[in-house]
Amino acid sequence: MSTGAIALLVTLVTAGVFALFGLLYASKKTISLEDYMVSRNRFGWRMAFATIVSSAMGVWILFSPPQVGASSGIVGILGYGVGSAAPMLLFTQLGSRIRRLMPNGHSLNEFVLYRFGNAMYGVVLLLIVFYMFVYLAAELTAISKAVQILAEVPLGWTALVVITATFVYTTYGGLDATIFTDAIQFVVMVPLLVLSLIVAVVALGGWQMALAPVQLNAPQLFDLSNLNGLKMGASLIIAIVAAELFNQSNWQRAYACRTEATVKRAFFLSIWAILPMILMAGILGLLAMHFGFSDDRAFFSLIQSLSLPLWMVLVVLVLALALVMSTLSSLLNGIASVFTTDLIRLFPQMRSSGLLQASRFLTIAIGLPAIWIAAQGYDVLYLFLLADMVCAGAFLPVVCGFYARRLTGSIAWIAAILGILAGALFFPKPDFTPWLNIPGGGELLVSFAAPIVVSGMAMVVGMLLSSHSPFDFDRLSQVQEYRNREEVVLK
Repeated sequence: MSTGAIALLVTLVTAGVFALFGLLYASKKTISLEDYMVSRNRFGWRMAFATIVSSAMGVWILFSPPQVGASSGIVGILGYGVGSAAPMLLFTQLGSRIRRLMPNGHSLNEFVLYRFGNAMYGVVLLLIVFYMFVYLAAELTAISKAVQILAEVPLGWTALVVITATFVYTTYGGLDATIFTDAIQFVVMVPLLVLSLIVAVVALGGWQMALAPVQLNAPQLFDLSNLNGLKMGASLIIAIVAAELFNQSNWQRAYACRTEATVKRAFFLSIWAILPMILMAGILGLLAMHFGFSDDRAFFSLIQSLSLPLWMVLVVLVLALALVMSTLSSLLNGIASVFTTDLIRLFPQMRSSGLLQASRFLTIAIGLPAIWIAAQGYDVLYLFLLADMVCAGAFLPVVCGFYARRLTGSIAWIAAILGILAGALFFPKPDFTPWLNIPGGGELLVSFAAPIVVSGMAMVVGMLLSSHSPFDFDRLSQVQEYRNREEVVLK
């Protein structure tokens, strides 16, 4: 049997095993619609920690951080690591605050609806769905590229197999099944990532021999004052922190934690797992520069060039599948949760079984176009950066909405729209050249700083000029969007 055939078989078996674990777990539990959406107050810090890390660390870490490491060096890697870990620090505060303000809530868009009204709610809903869809497409693109490199399988087929296996247990078991499989995938992914780094270093003859050609041909990658690296690092910090605010998976896990103390502990501890994982992935990009690889396939090109034994190639494949399925299941379940919350509000008389069927259908309908996008093989990093830029425009208005009583819905909406437009003016084309010939055009740092600055200034001016009464946060605790539905939807 050829290497490609073996790799394809391992892909099918690994995806099938994870799906089977999720199905078996879900089949033993009785799940209500509420459980399907948020699994409220159910998990202690250990399980919460594992699912937070697993849902955050998708197969993108084998593409984007190595690409940044190979092109921006140590400073870019550090920026990516800090940017990926910083949202977890933010959620130690916002996660516990949303539980306190809306103990019966489910999602960020639900909070925005009652805090700011319909206009801002529409913007945030679009951002959540857009970001999670791009994330979904980027993950499918990444795993499809990985299997294509290792096994020469067409991109579309891999995307179809992986998302189908994830659909099976995610749409059946809801958040409970997702969190359970996350824990298993966490146990798989961490040691395999460490093993991949060790094997690559050993195969290159140790650290000194591995990095010597890189230091000779691209010494700027090791320069902590490298301007391009500093710009990329700063851009990534702003981009990732802003975008992760709109990842429904994080809000679901905040509600799934047993107590507020659990929220703080689990999200804080996740920082110390996410940071080293990103740093290790970025270092693999530096190692890839040993052979001159610097695009988003740098890590997998490195694995191919090292002529490693078959078992190590399969280890990398299993690592990639564990990473992608943990994230895909969280994204799919998060999208279903967003839709279900809105359907409950729009159709209060609809039975839970009908709501669940509708949310499952909509989730699959969103997943299918992502397969087509994955088949195109777009640059994974660019897909993420596009979604991140849009989210950056609404970041400050939403965060301030948790604390600023004088911030009204109209001010927040105007600030968000102005911020998004400001970022779009400077954002680069897919080849990272400017689409507008203006000062700062095509500069990533400007693209992410402009939305923050413009939206922040608009908010300050708006609140200074506003004559509205301060918002009463106590009103949010009275929201009962769920309306005590206790029908069992799954057994």
